[in-house]
Amino acid sequence: MCASLTLVWFTLVSVGPAWADSRPVVLFLGTSLTAGYGLPSEQAFPALIQRKIDDAGLSYRVVNAGVSGDTSAGGLRRIGWLLRSRVSVLVLELGANDMLRGLDPATMQSNLRTIIDRTRSKYPDTRLLIAGMRAVPNLGRDYMKAFESAYPKLASEYEAGLIPFLLEDVAARPDLNQPDGIHPTAKGHELIAERVWRQLQSMLETR
Repeated sequence: MCASLTLVWFTLVSVGPAWADSRPVVLFLGTSLTAGYGLPSEQAFPALIQRKIDDAGLSYRVVNAGVSGDTSAGGLRRIGWLLRSRVSVLVLELGANDMLRGLDPATMQSNLRTIIDRTRSKYPDTRLLIAGMRAVPNLGRDYMKAFESAYPKLASEYEAGLIPFLLEDVAARPDLNQPDGIHPTAKGHELIAERVWRQLQSMLETR
């Protein structure tokens, strides 16, 4: 499902206080995984990251810009609007829906690169954390290699933090996923938040 600006307006969640808040933003740009599909927004991992930020006494506001069904192209269409806020850290979780639709990994990589370039063009000091995904085996070995290698290539190119597989230890575990077998439960999001925080914390503390 492609995201229009209208859809973004109703789905974008500022996890911290209202838009007037002047704290620098940690922007989570992603899919239903970031949005917390099937859960209250406060149980999605970006909201859990906001709690960790607050508990650590750090002054940042998390913005959850996850949209269910979004592709890398959808994220690219949205990024200009999202950059109205001063983005200090961009957490990029896109590509899973490109893969599920069998879209070209090279195009996905190009879209993600353009998102990063536009972000750093406006905010040159923005730090970057890339959340990688894995391809399903039935797409073939060549597709899997091209898709999965895109994330470390971008991380290396932009000196970004990298989570090789966001759903590590969560994917394919019935106790950590909702009945659809795809979207994590609240407990699954807690594990994802711990993985993200291990990389994100140092980025925020050294600003």
